Amino acid sequence: MQTTGWRSWAFSVDHKKIGIMYGVVAMFFFLVGGIEAGLIRLQLARPDGTILSADKYNQMFTMHATTMVFLFVMPMAAAFANYLIPLQIGARDVAFPRLNALSFWVFLGGGLFLNSSWILGGGADGGWFMYAPNSDVPFSPGNGVDFWGLGLQITGIASLVGAINLIVTVLNMRAPGMSLMKMPIFTWMALITQMLLLFAIPVITVALFLLMFQRSYDATFFSVEAGADPLLWQHLFWIFGHPEVYILVLPSFGIVSEILPVFSKKPLFGYPFVVFSGAAIGFVGWGVWAHHMFASGLGPISVAVFSVSTMAIAVPTGVKIINWTLTMWGGKLRFTTAMLFSVGLIVQFTIGGLSGVTHAVAPSDTQQTDTYYIVAHLHYVIFGGAVLGLFAGFYYWWPKVFGKMLNEKLGKWNFWLMIIGMNMTFGPMHIIGLQGQPRRMYRWTEARAGEGFFNLGFWNLVSTIGTFVLAIGILLFLINTWISRRGPAAPLDPWDARSLEWLTTNPPKPHNFDRTPTVHALDEVFHRKYEDVGEDGHHDYVRRATLEEIVAEEEANADGHIHLPSPSYWPIVLATGLPVMAYGVIYTAWLIALGAAIVIAAMFGWALEPADASPDDFDPPETTPSSALAAHATHDTSS
Repeated sequence: MQTTGWRSWAFSVDHKKIGIMYGVVAMFFFLVGGIEAGLIRLQLARPDGTILSADKYNQMFTMHATTMVFLFVMPMAAAFANYLIPLQIGARDVAFPRLNALSFWVFLGGGLFLNSSWILGGGADGGWFMYAPNSDVPFSPGNGVDFWGLGLQITGIASLVGAINLIVTVLNMRAPGMSLMKMPIFTWMALITQMLLLFAIPVITVALFLLMFQRSYDATFFSVEAGADPLLWQHLFWIFGHPEVYILVLPSFGIVSEILPVFSKKPLFGYPFVVFSGAAIGFVGWGVWAHHMFASGLGPISVAVFSVSTMAIAVPTGVKIINWTLTMWGGKLRFTTAMLFSVGLIVQFTIGGLSGVTHAVAPSDTQQTDTYYIVAHLHYVIFGGAVLGLFAGFYYWWPKVFGKMLNEKLGKWNFWLMIIGMNMTFGPMHIIGLQGQPRRMYRWTEARAGEGFFNLGFWNLVSTIGTFVLAIGILLFLINTWISRRGPAAPLDPWDARSLEWLTTNPPKPHNFDRTPTVHALDEVFHRKYEDVGEDGHHDYVRRATLEEIVAEEEANADGHIHLPSPSYWPIVLATGLPVMAYGVIYTAWLIALGAAIVIAAMFGWALEPADASPDDFDPPETTPSSALAAHATHDTSS
């Protein structure tokens, strides 16, 4: 088996390599979305902006939101889930490795297809929510909306395939002794996220199919003149769209719940409450979608019901914040960069949650609808919640994934610039929104700016400056990752970690574990390193082994043969057929036929290909510790 070179990545079915590729591509789209955001803010920095035309501005804010939600936060969370879930549950790989590769390549194809609209006539221009009838041909006559709808259908296939794969993996492939209530909390939150995806993706897929037939084949699903109701689109979109909010933030909640106990030197406070509050968020999240539609004339009963349900979902979210706070309370806090980003999430997401509660009050929400106040709330939830959590995960698991440490000094500059930039960018949007500046307004005039402290001109300029402060913070992160490549090898246990993914080398071997671990407790790795010698209900932990010693013992007692799947190029071939079919919907039916032929041929090739790697590819050494472990052994792991 080839383990180096581009083929080792392109044809890989290793969940770790697929997780890394997910992360790299998602980061690329993050930069694309950031450039789009920068252009939007430059346009609004001064009155009568001329950076973008009205049409280009509509395209820019539509593609910015679409890129950040569907091409950055969701796939970056998938990157963490792909890489970490098998390691955290003691598995060799995911349940369906080639299907896992397919999910990545389909996502990549969908993202490239979606952005190819920029060079084929222009991006989508109806907003990331694409309300009817604005999304119909008379109001969006170009192909941008077609690229948008078809691109999201393709990426939706990737999400759905990945969700099924990870659900099966968690339910069927946990290590011996790992009950559901001994799973690491990140795996729990990722599992709930996959459950949400499993039921949410089909809803938006239905909506996107209706939009495709409306635009391309003269259907009338949302046409008032044909007796249809354009609110049908809003219901379908937000039935997906509100669970989508928790699809975005729950993985980051799981990341923070892993990091806080490590750097507080305490177990997670109320582990069962964190688990069940996550499940409650997933359940109640299905019953709040119409708070996005209070201004659409639903009627007083519907408005009252959804107001109450919106208030109710704040409860399990508040439970998590209390648990995180009490985890830190009385702990021996160590403010690494990962810890700073975790605390930053708690603070910033709480601000977003408090502004969200105002949207549960229907009269208030009706005034705020379609103003920048909504934009501010959305970004405090998504950036303050999901994105800060992802950056916490970068700094925490970087040594696990790449065997190198990120620079902590640069990391702290990265954190503070991002926090300051975020609050400068999105904080003023509360003010300009309450002052009446509509969202999706491509320019404002001096006459509309007003006077004094609440002057729209001043706060728009502050917001634009904040965007570039934020961009400098993200640039520092990229510099940090580049510098880390030449740094020394990371210690095997740089953080004194608690969960099972650390029970192997950095980076992990292709087969993850030399011996399938047996789990006896929550925080299994912590309990292998420390013994409780306390009496009368008091806990007093003393170290009995280093992680180097524990991993060396695992290697010395390695399983005789390790079964792993073989690489395959068929997932790439199959994924290629989907964008070809999508181009066919827009341009010519011949491409639909060609794309379908590629998909069918790939399915046959996939089915006929041997699923298993060569029997001797992954036989581990009998007793000799790996060179990677030997390198780690020189480091002091008590830091």
